[in-house]
Amino acid sequence: MKNARLTAAIATVVAMTVSACGGTSQSGQDRTANQKPVEGKTFIMGIPTDPGALDPAMTVLATALEIGRYLYDSLINLDETGKPIAGLAEKWEATTTTASFTLRNGITCDDGTPLTASDVAANIGFIGDPANKSPMAGLAIAPGTKATADDAARKVTIASGAPDAFLLRNAGGLPIVCGKGVTDRQALAKGKYGTGMYTMTEIVPNDHYTLTRRKDYAWGPGEWQREQPGLPEKVVFRVIQNTTTAANLLLSGELNGARITGQDQQRLRAQKLYHGEQVVPMGEMFFNQAPGRAGADQAVRRALVQALDLAQIGKVLTGGAGAPSQGMITTEPRACTGDAVGGKLPAFDVAAAKAGFDAAGWKPGADGVRVKDGKRLALTAVYGTQVGPTMAPAAELMQQSWKAAGAEVTLKGLDSPGISQVLFNTGEWDISLAPVTLLLPSQAVPFVSGPKPPAGTNFAHIENERYTAQAAQAAQMPGDTGCATWLAAETALIERLDVVPYVNSVIPTFGSNARFKVSFGSVEPSSIRMYG
Repeated sequence: MKNARLTAAIATVVAMTVSACGGTSQSGQDRTANQKPVEGKTFIMGIPTDPGALDPAMTVLATALEIGRYLYDSLINLDETGKPIAGLAEKWEATTTTASFTLRNGITCDDGTPLTASDVAANIGFIGDPANKSPMAGLAIAPGTKATADDAARKVTIASGAPDAFLLRNAGGLPIVCGKGVTDRQALAKGKYGTGMYTMTEIVPNDHYTLTRRKDYAWGPGEWQREQPGLPEKVVFRVIQNTTTAANLLLSGELNGARITGQDQQRLRAQKLYHGEQVVPMGEMFFNQAPGRAGADQAVRRALVQALDLAQIGKVLTGGAGAPSQGMITTEPRACTGDAVGGKLPAFDVAAAKAGFDAAGWKPGADGVRVKDGKRLALTAVYGTQVGPTMAPAAELMQQSWKAAGAEVTLKGLDSPGISQVLFNTGEWDISLAPVTLLLPSQAVPFVSGPKPPAGTNFAHIENERYTAQAAQAAQMPGDTGCATWLAAETALIERLDVVPYVNSVIPTFGSNARFKVSFGSVEPSSIRMYG
């Protein structure tokens, strides 16, 4: 079953990654096809970057949220059709402003204490309180949201701080921490106070994270049963930055799972390794529109986009296996469908780009770099190194194209925590090539409107009145009844070049001596079966 961990992931293609993304397409015959599941094994998963702090209410990094799926369960899950099924809760109901959940009986925390409705209410209240500055506020839970509990009835009632078209999925998909964890955030940063299938037993930063399965865990997705053959006793996340190294370790059996981008996919498929696939946003640009930044001028944004052959760059980025973007949401099953991108981006035209820079007051300097009011058009573009080996050459091609139009662009490759630090803290960037993985249309709202860092997550300083008005209208329309309005809102962003999505990719997660389901950007913990 698909876990409804409905969060967003910044700067990664696994899923913001929450962080979400993409449905699962399983391979046919593979090495495990005629084998029986085996007991007592350790599942070793390769991850491209260290996750940093693991507190699920204080991160939007996909690698952290991926590990969090093993540690913290959510109130509901989703099946393959998008229908809610049981998680920590056995019953639920919701409108756009209120929701209630009745917990399953017998759920315990990783320290053995019972999970109470008050615990769940405290999770919601922590995120809803603006004083706590949770990045989930406005993303999954509206600021000002409050929750009350009836412990005897095991019932939690939520009053949203603002209308939310997807309140059931947003509130129901939050990773829930236990009792003392709500106030002990330092412990949560280390993966403690869990409600999930595994507990954290060892952390070696930038090397590995070891988790051990809970023998009492019996509240998996839907009708999931505790006694099943092949469940791993332990899960180890190994930080392996190089994709080719990860592929080699899969072939040797030293890894049981890893997402593989680039040409290494071909040799793993040839060896008939099991894999699940997910559609992810691969090519996406944001421009820093803070005061004083060149990207604040829409004419400059347009010229920068016109200078790029996005079709060719997309081929480099995806190894020729990508598909044009239709919008910011790729997760299947998608809550809303439609194309917000087609025909909205300016065509590749270097002459038009140069003319656009000229009209905006950026004239060619003596060395070819454009100048305005004595200031050179010198920009910094950041990209995520964890995206895979194709990101650097794609970024270099963009750099060359911008140089040809008169923009001097310095490239800076960063891991996920580094991207987060630059976008949400220092603000020292002009172009972000790091895709934002979103699971619902409503989750774009805090990233592309509202408060800027450090008060909020609108890292590109976007102020698009048309988007804001249409998103507010759509938020009051429950579920898919507001899809046309959400599509119009997203179109407003793209027409103004606040966001430039141009190519998606299909990323396989390969398994070696293991099988699993891939959903919302990562492996489902309860689906892993060990072989060999």
